[in-house]
Amino acid sequence: MSFPAELLAPAAPEVVGRVTAVRGLGLEVVGLRAAVGDVIEIAGPAGPVAAEVVALAEGRLTLMPLTRVAGVQAGAAATTALRPAAVPVGPGLRGRVLDGLGRPIDGKGPLAASARVPLANPSPSAMLRARVTEPLQTGVRVLDTLTTLARGQRMGLFAGSGVGKSSLLSMIAHGTDADVTVIALVGERGREVREFLEDDLGDDGLARSIVVVATADEPALMRRRAAFLATRIAEAERAADRHVVLMMDSLTRVAMAQREIGLSAGEPPATRGYPPSTFAVLAELLERAGADDHGTITGIYTVLVDGDDHNEPIADSARSLLDGHVVLRREIAIAGRYPAVDALASISRLAGKVSNSHDRAAAAALRAVLAAREQARDLVDVGAYRPGANALVDRALAHEAEISAFLGQDLGETVPAERSWRQLHDLVEALEKTSPATAVKEPA
Repeated sequence: MSFPAELLAPAAPEVVGRVTAVRGLGLEVVGLRAAVGDVIEIAGPAGPVAAEVVALAEGRLTLMPLTRVAGVQAGAAATTALRPAAVPVGPGLRGRVLDGLGRPIDGKGPLAASARVPLANPSPSAMLRARVTEPLQTGVRVLDTLTTLARGQRMGLFAGSGVGKSSLLSMIAHGTDADVTVIALVGERGREVREFLEDDLGDDGLARSIVVVATADEPALMRRRAAFLATRIAEAERAADRHVVLMMDSLTRVAMAQREIGLSAGEPPATRGYPPSTFAVLAELLERAGADDHGTITGIYTVLVDGDDHNEPIADSARSLLDGHVVLRREIAIAGRYPAVDALASISRLAGKVSNSHDRAAAAALRAVLAAREQARDLVDVGAYRPGANALVDRALAHEAEISAFLGQDLGETVPAERSWRQLHDLVEALEKTSPATAVKEPA
C-alpha cells in the first residue's frame, strides 16, 4: 500500500547538520544538503541564527549570517529553514521603514502588506521592455533642464563623501511626479538614518515612500539583501501599473558588501580586492530597474567615489551599466551652491528622447556658455582675459550671478519642470542679447 508524498513528509526524519568552523565573516556546516541562496538556521544561545548559503564544496556549506553570530560555537546544530525568502508588498507599506528582511523597524506596528512575493525575480526581458517616452519631473531645476531624466531610466549620482548626495535624494523625493518612491539606505551610519527620515525626507516625503534600511554595522549579507529587497518592492509596484522612483544610497556600499561575501566564500580578489561576483551582482541589480509592459522603475543610485576618484572600479563599472550620471563636485559645495551638480560633467543618455528640439537647443546654449567660461577660468582668475576675445565668455561673465542662481536651489524648494524650462529660456534669451562691448568692463 502506498501513501501520497505529502502525507509522508511530516513523518520524515529531520536532517540536522553541525557547524564545523566560524571563520572570519562566514560559517562552515556539514551534514546538510542545500543550494546557494537557501536559508539555514543555526542554534545559538539566544535563539536560532539565520544564515544564507553562499558557496558549496563537497560535503561542506559556506554560510554568511543574516544576523549577528555572537555565541555560535563549533558543533552547533544546523537545520534547513522551511520558510522561503519572501518580501511583503502592497500600498500598506507606504510610510513604513523596514530592515533588510522586510521587518518593520519604525515602531508603528505590524505591516499591512497585501501579499508576499519571492525575493528572487528575473529582470524584464529585453524584448518586453517598453520604450522610454516620458520625462520624469524631479523638482530640481538643473536636473530637469540640463540633465533631463526619463521614466524608466537608471541614473547615477557620483560624488565623494559629504558633498550632498543624500540632500539631493531628499529633494527628488519631494519633487518627483512618480506614484511612489522606494528608498534603500545601505551601509549608512545609524545616526544619519533618523536624520534623513525626519530632517531631509520629512513627514510628507515619508508618507509617499517606502524605506529599507541596513546600517553599516549589520552583516554584509543583510546589506546586500536590503538592496534587493527594495528593488523587489519597487518591482511589485511596477507590476501594478505604477511609476516608481527607486533611490539607493549607496551602490558602492552594496558592492563592498558583496566583496566581503565573495572573499569569505573563497573567491579570488581582483581589481582593488573586488572579486568577480561583485560586478555580476551590480549588473543583476541595475538591470532589474527600468520599464516593462506594465509600469516603470526609474533607478537613482548614489556612487561614493573613493577620494573623489571618478575612475575607481565601482564608479567605472556603474557608468557602463547606467543610462547617465550626475556628478557632484566638492569645489561647488565649498563655494556654497547646492545642489553641487557639475552640469558640464553630468549627462543623461535619454534626454534627447523625452525633450523637444526647442528645449534641447536652450540647454545646449547654456552648456556652451558654461563650457567657454570653464575653459577661460585661469585667464579670468588672474585678470588676463580681455573682454571681446570670446563672446560666450563675455556672456558668462556678464550674467554670472543669474547663471549661478539658476543652477542652485534651496533644499526645501521644489520647482515644477515647466517653470524650470521657462526660466532656462529666459536666461538663454538674456545671454544672447548680451553684446561683447557691454559684457565686461576692461580692467583698469
